[in-house]
Amino acid sequence: MTLTELKYIVAVAREKHFGKAAEACFVSQPTLSVAVKKLEEELDIKLFERSAGEVTVTPLGEQIVRQAQSVLEQAAEIKEIAQRGKDPLGGPLRLGVIYTIGPYLLPDLVRQIIERTPQMPLMLQENFTVRLLEMLRMGEIDCAILAEPFPDTGLAIAPLYDEPFVAAVPVGHALGKLPAVSSEQLKNETMLLLGTGHCFRDHVLEVCPEFARYASNAEGIRKSFEGSSLETIKHMVAAGMGVTLVPRLSVPPGQLDGAADGRPMGAHSDEQFVRYLPILDGDGHSAPPTRRVVLAWRRSFTRYEAIAALRNAVYACELPGVTRLSQ
Repeated sequence: MTLTELKYIVAVAREKHFGKAAEACFVSQPTLSVAVKKLEEELDIKLFERSAGEVTVTPLGEQIVRQAQSVLEQAAEIKEIAQRGKDPLGGPLRLGVIYTIGPYLLPDLVRQIIERTPQMPLMLQENFTVRLLEMLRMGEIDCAILAEPFPDTGLAIAPLYDEPFVAAVPVGHALGKLPAVSSEQLKNETMLLLGTGHCFRDHVLEVCPEFARYASNAEGIRKSFEGSSLETIKHMVAAGMGVTLVPRLSVPPGQLDGAADGRPMGAHSDEQFVRYLPILDGDGHSAPPTRRVVLAWRRSFTRYEAIAALRNAVYACELPGVTRLSQ
């Protein structure tokens, strides 16, 4: 039994497909299949049920895959202990980030890491929350920047910042003439939403729950449309297809409340056709809905210095309009 064989069975259990598991392990499918079969023969059990369309893990196989993952983590920890003895921050840090945070935080965060801890480059992975949680559990990434809430998986959690939402409306829209809007005013508009799987979609539906029923049936074509990314949604707003909510960090510099900071936009930028507005509560006070952004990592991950360095780098980023949380 080898660590390589354990890596292969973990990959097959995750991908539920021998070909995809081989690609993830950077080996040929015959190489991986032979290694898995050899391990099954050594253990004298069947780890996987194979069929034409899918691969499933046997009940006993599930126990062995979990133990294999634990062994792989412990083996990786041996290397990390040795590395920490040389330099606590030495070596890459595998960081996952959800789609609605990555494009707006990572440019500054990567610059901060390069300046502060150049010996700790970030290996980045953008994905949905549910997939990043799975990758954390399987040891494929070391930590992740997520937005609460998400399922309690026994992870260590450190708050980073609270980020308000703002409304995005077409420049020529009636709401665009107002200094701010309320969720009550938004409910009568065509709401543009991210597709299923994006946690930010759920956040928007919490603020405007009346759109939840439209987002899940045919009637919704009149009241909501979906986009694959926040930037795509903004283009749809610029085209006059509807309104949406966006996180504060996604607002271009100088675009909230019509302010200008001297940084010009491109002549053909769609942003000149979008107006960003604060959101008011029911009593007309400025109390925008917010999301809490956190850093999550496995409790068994022991590169504490790396986690601390990453948090400090986030705090050092320019985060206009957000509330940094205590370290």
